[in-house]
Amino acid sequence: MTAPAEIKVWDPLVRVFHWSLVVAFTLAFLTEDDWQWLHVIAGYTVLGLVLVRLVWGLVGPRHARFSDFVHRPRTVWQYTQAVLRGRAERHIGHNPAGGAMIVALLVMLLLTTGLGLCAYGARGNGPLGDWLGELSAFATDALTEAHELAAWLTVWLIAGHLLGVLWESLLHRENLVRAMITGRKRAAKLPDGLPADPQAP
Repeated sequence: MTAPAEIKVWDPLVRVFHWSLVVAFTLAFLTEDDWQWLHVIAGYTVLGLVLVRLVWGLVGPRHARFSDFVHRPRTVWQYTQAVLRGRAERHIGHNPAGGAMIVALLVMLLLTTGLGLCAYGARGNGPLGDWLGELSAFATDALTEAHELAAWLTVWLIAGHLLGVLWESLLHRENLVRAMITGRKRAAKLPDGLPADPQAP
């Protein structure tokens, strides 16, 4: 029986989450000063998406689950070294370095939106307005600056994520952006000696 050329990897929720998060975070980042209302809506959307993804990481299908792509730091380090040498194994789901990046991004997005909620509340707005509305101007400014710093750190993580996607796409001759759109990836290894996929069916 002939093996399929492609297999389903990313379920619809993971794909919708990914691209919705791209749009929502971009809007939030670009509208902070001039379009505050849109910034707030986009921020709430980011927070909601991350919370949904956290739940899906526990109950979703195989490749969506944290148990499938969260590895020990030593495994991540070894895989990263292999990537830099151009000898990393191909993974059907997220590879160890990609999994670590996803965890880092989710943590930073939670931190960024959490600080944003606090800064917004310190101005008497949002769900935290009643609790934080009487903070001093100094504390309000500190929360705002912390929120902005977290957002910029998230941007740098995103840049690292994009670089990793590009590198892996070139290394394994696979369009990972297309895979996150269609949900499908190549099932078999290439015939020219590229490393086999340890997660292949």
